[in-house]
Amino acid sequence: MANEIRVGLIGYAFMGKAHSNAYIKAPVFFPEIAARPVMQVICGRNEQKVRQAAEQYGWSRYETDWKKVVTAEDVDLIDISTPNNTHAEIAIAAAENKKHVFCEKPMALTLSQAKEMRDAAREHGIKHMIAFNYRRVPAVAYAKQLIEQGKLGTIYHMRAVYLQDWILDPNFPVVWRLDASQAGSGALGDLGAHILDLAYYLVGEIKAVCAATATFIKERPVAGEAGGLSAAAEEAAKKATVTVDDAFVACAVFENGALGTFEATRFANGRKNHNRFEINGSRGSIVFNLERLNELEFFSREDEGGTQGYRTILVTNAQHHPYVGHWWPEGHIIGWEHTHIHQVADLLDAIGKDQMPCPSFDEGVKNQAVLEAIATAAQTRRWEEVPKV
Repeated sequence: MANEIRVGLIGYAFMGKAHSNAYIKAPVFFPEIAARPVMQVICGRNEQKVRQAAEQYGWSRYETDWKKVVTAEDVDLIDISTPNNTHAEIAIAAAENKKHVFCEKPMALTLSQAKEMRDAAREHGIKHMIAFNYRRVPAVAYAKQLIEQGKLGTIYHMRAVYLQDWILDPNFPVVWRLDASQAGSGALGDLGAHILDLAYYLVGEIKAVCAATATFIKERPVAGEAGGLSAAAEEAAKKATVTVDDAFVACAVFENGALGTFEATRFANGRKNHNRFEINGSRGSIVFNLERLNELEFFSREDEGGTQGYRTILVTNAQHHPYVGHWWPEGHIIGWEHTHIHQVADLLDAIGKDQMPCPSFDEGVKNQAVLEAIATAAQTRRWEEVPKV
């Protein structure tokens, strides 16, 4: 019988919902994992809503003070699904109390905070993981295999975009994601963190960047009721300043000599969750689009000249494609929620085997270093070296 990992989830809204579902589903569809979750306690500041979340998702109890969760004797793993400005304090306290930590991205407000989190985790010998769920899309994991098998040859280019449009309306209020004191940055940290992690995962470390950012709507109504990516204004006439970027663009040079271009925005009208990348190499290319997450486009120069062209691979074959054998017969597609289930299954399995989950805080710090270099480059209008961390 597998070990049990007693989970304390801090945060009940958008990511709290996704993570709760993952703890429910992971042991059902991944019965071989080395440790099974016990949904011990969920925490949030709004007692009525966190009580409702506990009942809805099946948590044993709820708390409104995260400090009670990180010090609880019946909790082994702290899942941090809260605004970015709380990550460091909660993670460090959890490490000091010998709890494993699973933290949403971006890792922290600053590189300095991220390093403190990593160092505390190392000092106290806990397991730690940063939640970059798009590594767990089967098509992305299969792209990783193709690259490692040399199907693309020498990598020359990666171009990636993450495009959304959910704050185009100037009357959308200033929620926490639009407040630098809580979010750190805007599209850069929220969306850019994902595509920059995919760049690290698939191509390698980034050496230097240049960049530009923009805030298109500088004042918005004060937020009233908010949840997930939706919100209502408190009073339309009562304004607050937007203190984060609405969009960024960046050029990058990888350590291995490849070139990269990256863009993220919340002002791409008609784009809802368009996370797309293309990687070009000496032998072939791949293209992925999250809005068609069961598909991977692949081009090989080794095909005969008359039939060369991009082929669309439906990534649902249990014999060849990662993760999908746990779900449905070939051709029966999966969705966004499954990426969170996959990463929770991998997290629990690693802890149960006394192994470090991946990506760990070490990789989270590397990601934060690139984010900070891009933010600096946007201010200096110069190329900036990514610091070694």
